[in-house]
Amino acid sequence: MPKKKIKKKKIKKYKKKNLKKRVGREKVKINQTNKNNFGQQNISRISKNQEQKVEIVKIKKQATEKRIYKIKEYAVYPKHGVGQILAVGPKIIGGIEVQCYEIKFEKDKAIGLLPINKQSHLRPLSTVNQVNKVISILKEKPKKKRTMWSRRAQEYEQKIVSGKIYDLAEVVRDLNKGNDILADQSYSERQLYEKAYDRILNEFQIVLEISQEDTRKKLDKALKRNQLAE
Repeated sequence: MPKKKIKKKKIKKYKKKNLKKRVGREKVKINQTNKNNFGQQNISRISKNQEQKVEIVKIKKQATEKRIYKIKEYAVYPKHGVGQILAVGPKIIGGIEVQCYEIKFEKDKAIGLLPINKQSHLRPLSTVNQVNKVISILKEKPKKKRTMWSRRAQEYEQKIVSGKIYDLAEVVRDLNKGNDILADQSYSERQLYEKAYDRILNEFQIVLEISQEDTRKKLDKALKRNQLAE
C-alpha cells in the first residue's frame, strides 16, 4: 500500500479522536452550566417561596352581636354577683379583636371582661315582683335534708354559682339559724350562708334603691334574725 494513503488514514483517525474529545468537553461544560442554572433557579424559587410565606399578620375580628346591656347599667354575673357595665369596646384576645363588656364588681373590688357573644351568662337585675317572691321564700321554714354535709354543701355551692335569685334565697333560708351565734353554724355553713346572703343584699339594694342598712333590715326581718336582741 502506498505511504500517502496510510498517512491520510492516520490523519482522519487523529481528527476523529480530537472531535470526540472536544464534543465530550463541550457536553461536560453544558452539563455544568445546566446544573448551575438549575441550582440558581432552585435558589430563586426558594427565595420566592420564602417571600410568599412572609405575610402581614392581620388581626381577625370576631363576629359582632347586638349588645343587650348599656354603660352604667347593672347586671348579675353568676360567678361574681352584681356588676356595673363600665365600658363596651374592642379588646385583643389571642390575636382576635373581640367586643367586650368591661364590668366592675364592687364587692370583689375587681374589674372583669366578658365578650359580648358570651352575654347570655349575664342576667338582668330582679324585678320588684321577684324581690317579693324572694322575701316570701326567706319567710319559709328551713328545709333540712338528711344527706351528708359534704353533699349538701356541694348542692348549696351549685345554687350560689347558678346566680338564680330563687336558688340564692333557698340557700339563705335553709342555712338560716335565726340569730348570730357562731356556735350554731360550722365555718363552712356560715361561709355559704354569707356568700348567698351578700349576693341578695347587693342586688336588692340596687333594685329597691335604698341604703344597704335598710336592705339588711328588710332581709333580717323576713329571716327573723336578731329576735332575741330586740
